[in-house]
Amino acid sequence: MSMDPNQGQQRRGIGGGGIRWWVLLLFAGYAGYYWLSNRSTDPLTGETVMIDKNISPDDEKALGLQAWQELLTTEHPLPPSDPNAQAIRGIAQRLIAKIPEVSDALAAEHNLQAQHIEKSFDWEVNVLQSDQVNAFCLPGGKMAVYTGLIPVAQNNDAMAIVMGHEITHALLRHGAQRMTEQKLAQIGQMAGAMSGMDQSQMQAVMSVYGYGRALPYARKQESQADEMGLMLAAAACFNPEEAIPLWQRMDASSGGNAPPEFASTHPNPGTRIQNLQALMPKAMEYRKRFCETAK
Repeated sequence: MSMDPNQGQQRRGIGGGGIRWWVLLLFAGYAGYYWLSNRSTDPLTGETVMIDKNISPDDEKALGLQAWQELLTTEHPLPPSDPNAQAIRGIAQRLIAKIPEVSDALAAEHNLQAQHIEKSFDWEVNVLQSDQVNAFCLPGGKMAVYTGLIPVAQNNDAMAIVMGHEITHALLRHGAQRMTEQKLAQIGQMAGAMSGMDQSQMQAVMSVYGYGRALPYARKQESQADEMGLMLAAAACFNPEEAIPLWQRMDASSGGNAPPEFASTHPNPGTRIQNLQALMPKAMEYRKRFCETAK
């Protein structure tokens, strides 16, 4: 009896030995539904964002508080009497005071209303003893500045720009957006595993996802935080023009060892400086509009 030599290969492709495309189609349908049903418009940026409706600002705040408490078991804050701690807390107070006005102004640019999630924040700012050139603000308002950032910032204006950037990440709910993106990636990983993809195929797909979606998405968040953070600093009477030399110093402090932009979660310093320069007229307008001492 004759047999088609390709018959076995065709059967393996349809059965357990090859990729089960119907599984991928089912997961693609679910991923599409998840993506569409969790989209909303961020009033502060006017951008369509994806935040899982099961993740509330209170959920984020609880996660932020848990991370904060864990951090303080290993990190060592400077005492409140320390001059650097006092200066940085003063900067934070000025920035926080301007959040309602700046949020309303940014939302009005898109004919939307700000949600003012900052009203539920329990603000706390610590300066942590570390050589890291870094700062962060967790959802819910817990914020830290590492002492390694102080000599790079050099002045209060530059420090305010960094802190405004970090505060903005919390205000724009970037943490919830990242958690939602991670869930979408997990759906993709489950689809690959259940469809019969081998390890090399899975790695190739996730690499495409990373370079094509995840990393550009992260860079977009950084640019959003740069913009609103600059407006916050300007509104709080800090000089937004200090953003340019700040990022020049940040680039120098990294020793030029940053990965290429396409492989990074952050824009490279050159791109960042170019974007900030383009935003400077708007920032100066916010300073004129909201800074009492500039009137």
